[in-house]
Amino acid sequence: MTIPPLQIGPYTLASRLIVGTGKYASLELMQQCHEASGADCVTVAVRRERLLDKSSGRNILEYIDPKKFTILPNTAGCFNAEDVVRIARLGRELLTHSGYRGAEWVKLECLGDTKTLLPEPLGTLDALKTLVADGFKVLVYCSDDVMLCKRLKDAGAAAIMPAGSPIGSGQGVLNPNAIRIILEQLKENDPTFPIIVDAGVGTASDVSAAMELGVDGVLLNTAIASAKDPLAMALAMNHAWQSGYHAARAGRIPRKLYATASSPWDGRINS
Repeated sequence: MTIPPLQIGPYTLASRLIVGTGKYASLELMQQCHEASGADCVTVAVRRERLLDKSSGRNILEYIDPKKFTILPNTAGCFNAEDVVRIARLGRELLTHSGYRGAEWVKLECLGDTKTLLPEPLGTLDALKTLVADGFKVLVYCSDDVMLCKRLKDAGAAAIMPAGSPIGSGQGVLNPNAIRIILEQLKENDPTFPIIVDAGVGTASDVSAAMELGVDGVLLNTAIASAKDPLAMALAMNHAWQSGYHAARAGRIPRKLYATASSPWDGRINS
């Protein structure tokens, strides 16, 4: 059963798992995990200090093969709309001159504070409007507030990326009902509009559960990079998004209070 590719803005992704680059013990391990994950899109924070491996001074981009991966630049580390726009434009210039795919889009991340790392909604909306006017295809990291998500879509977002739970928390999708409502509201008249759970997943079952809600993809980093065995977890994530995708479309049985026998009581073969 072939899973159709995911179209976001100008890019077509074969995998519905998007992975990051932070927190790995080495750039070599990061590279191996990217391969094991099966992802073909990698998100990279384009602030200058985040492109360099502090222990070696090597550039992260040197370990991401542009023939295999599309780069999704992100504005991690920004706390107001002005910084978001500036970093997004710098990322566009960097990728354009480096020959990487990904210069036309950006993952907008505008945070409220350094403790919760929750999205700052007003700055997010302001930055989105500016970036859309500047020609970017914008994937927006936001809270799971359905009204905010609707405003962001109306403002021109190419994809909405509600958080499953706080960044790096490993709590999984804390409010699946909110994600269901977002899917219902945003896809009602636009069924192909991309909704991607971003942040908070901790293990493969979290990814599968997110996909079973009907989202179009999952973005993660810490769940792989900080696992006891990152390479094994990357492989598990590869299987998880696919199983969740199929399960969402297979149609689960209803939940019941009491048991239902799998075999007939009266001896008939068919019941």
